[in-house]
Amino acid sequence: MAENAYVLGAQASVGAWLDHPVGGPLLRELLQRSGTDPERLRPVHRFALSRLVEMSRGTVTEDMITGLVRRVAAGNTPRESPTTNLPAEAESPQGPPARTAAPRPEWEEKVTEGRFDGKTVIVTGAGSGIGRSTAVRVACEGGLVIAVDISEERLAELAEELHMWDLVTVSGDITDDRVVARIVDAAGDQIDGLANVAGIMDDMTPVHEVADEVWHRVFSVNVDGTMKLMRAVLPAMLKAGRGAVVNIASEAGLRGSAAGAAYTASKHAVVGLTKSSAFMYGPSGIRVNSVVPGPVITGIEARFNSPLGAERIREGMAIMPEPAEPEILAASITFLLSDDGVNLNGVILPSDGGWSAA
Repeated sequence: MAENAYVLGAQASVGAWLDHPVGGPLLRELLQRSGTDPERLRPVHRFALSRLVEMSRGTVTEDMITGLVRRVAAGNTPRESPTTNLPAEAESPQGPPARTAAPRPEWEEKVTEGRFDGKTVIVTGAGSGIGRSTAVRVACEGGLVIAVDISEERLAELAEELHMWDLVTVSGDITDDRVVARIVDAAGDQIDGLANVAGIMDDMTPVHEVADEVWHRVFSVNVDGTMKLMRAVLPAMLKAGRGAVVNIASEAGLRGSAAGAAYTASKHAVVGLTKSSAFMYGPSGIRVNSVVPGPVITGIEARFNSPLGAERIREGMAIMPEPAEPEILAASITFLLSDDGVNLNGVILPSDGGWSAA
């Protein structure tokens, strides 16, 4: 058993751990203590075990991963320490059957030097995930980035990372008209692009259980915030006779099986706002498109506050592809923001690994 155990380290895949005769029970035990169902890791089974620290937002720590590696190297098993109420799938040494899928092709981000030279682009949600990756990509390709996020701390980290590039940070809530005014002031007279990335998830509740607070907050950020930023930047774009807006929707903007009622309705609204604006402003030289992400490794948090919602949404996610890195979504967004997307207007672009085709 030790001969099999030593090959498992923090960089071994989650799938390798779950399928290992020693590592599998150990990992399931750790997940149980952290309140996580091992089945939820199946979509990320090709990711390194160490990525759980980032993906779990601290529920699984680096010390836990280090301890797990040590235990599997020593050939320890959960039977040597008391465990109870393991999930049903953990009772079988093999666990639930993994989906058969070809490995995701290796992808390396390639910066197109000068693609945004002389352009000013506003990116919301720039402190983490897709927004951060988009801000980094635009800055590295020569653009002046107005990076917007509700977290001053995350923006400070971004500014430090991009200290050699043109970056202006604005912290605040995009639903606040005063914050929106500060964003436009920071951009100045020239606004060439807007990436509306900022958004929040709901708690997966169906409509008969959705709380007014959840409904209003999700719509406030996902719809009102998106609309307010568009409304604020369009006068400058109309004056210049050019501009590009990219709104981030979601698979929940195309289907009913990806989230709760509030988030699903809000992202359908983003799709409608995008199409209406593309029609209205196309003749004025302004392109308005939307990117529809599938599963992505980001800081956005989803909670299941409804048994019915959890049961139904997890069924819908059975065909979900493995999550993509935020940089992959940034590639789609920056393409539409750039002049490379010259003939694209009103496009709802699924960047989802084929999920929307299922």
